[in-house]
Amino acid sequence: MFQLEGYQSFLDSFVEQSGRILGDRLTGIYLHGSAAMGCFNGRKSDIDLLIVTKGGLSVPVKRQYMDMAVRMNAQAPAKGLEFSIVREDVCRPFVYPTPFELHFSIAHLGWYQSDPEGCVSEMNGTDPDLAAHAAILYHRGKTLFGREIQDVFSEVRREDYWDSIVGDIENAAEDVAAQPLYIILNLCRVLAYKREGLILSKREGGEWGLAHLPRQYRNLVWAAMEEYRTGVSSGLERMPAREYAEYMLAQIMDNRGGILP
Repeated sequence: MFQLEGYQSFLDSFVEQSGRILGDRLTGIYLHGSAAMGCFNGRKSDIDLLIVTKGGLSVPVKRQYMDMAVRMNAQAPAKGLEFSIVREDVCRPFVYPTPFELHFSIAHLGWYQSDPEGCVSEMNGTDPDLAAHAAILYHRGKTLFGREIQDVFSEVRREDYWDSIVGDIENAAEDVAAQPLYIILNLCRVLAYKREGLILSKREGGEWGLAHLPRQYRNLVWAAMEEYRTGVSSGLERMPAREYAEYMLAQIMDNRGGILP
């Protein structure tokens, strides 16, 4: 289910401005993440996009696109806009780790504003996270503009998706104190993929955790889900989140059982 609580005009404007800048180089603009998976929360979610182009982009075009993104980000939810631009030729077959042309998020906003030329020149390479984004997009994403998703992307190989999502949680025991909400729910969806091959949102991961995890961890998962749903602190920082993270990592990394060797 597509759900974006008042941000449809934002997306329409983003698509229109992207078309003006990229012209016939633009293959498509695709929505993934919480909005595409029906659990968008303007207080806790960002807007996640993948943009596909025919060939690479020049530095002047990247500057123009980043200027547009900075303007649009001011109208985005609190967590901001996040996107990557990738070339069409790395999408089908899907290349991993995935080369990208440009990336934008609020984490890079200061860099671009202080050194725009250096940012667009250096903002490229490969990003393992793109395998996770593309897998969610392939199965549950939404086409905002251009060719349909399955015409542009091939399915991400299981081992590449696994490598991508495990890389995102390998430091969960250390990171959970600073990012309890994200880590608690993300660990649930990684374990759900290992055991059942499910590609879930954070909310769905939490629901899976409530149904499958030992009883002593369910209050923690429930509190994370409530904070994600309401945007109101539920006291996660006072709960035994590190113990939970260590347990979940042991389950995820255990080679016995699950869909992967």
